[in-house]
Amino acid sequence: MTGAQKERLRRAALYLAAALVVMVGGLVWRLVPMGLPGFFLNYGGGVLWGAMVLLIVGAATDDMRWWLAPVVAASIALAAELFRLYHAPTLDAFRATLAGALLLGRIFNPWNIVAYWLGVALALPLHLAIRRMR
Repeated sequence: MTGAQKERLRRAALYLAAALVVMVGGLVWRLVPMGLPGFFLNYGGGVLWGAMVLLIVGAATDDMRWWLAPVVAASIALAAELFRLYHAPTLDAFRATLAGALLLGRIFNPWNIVAYWLGVALALPLHLAIRRMR
């Protein structure tokens, strides 16, 4: 393994470790009662989800242009929310479970897209910092 490959692997591990931290934070946000106001409870998880998507995409696009990861992450977030407009009995049954609600969400809300994109924007400095590690 070359030095460049080792560096790429190290950066991917940093991206994924950061994504795991954000993922755990998102699960705590959603599942542990903290007495947060409804606005923060509803959209804070979406902000964390958008940040997590950017970090995962950043791990996969490390050797590409810096702006590709945020564009792809924002597109994934948009597609995930638009997918909630599609309904099928089996899919809706899965969405009614905790796993389905966490992975797919239950109902379409355009404000979720704003929350996801805010999460991508807030995670952008971390994305850039990890990319600069050479």
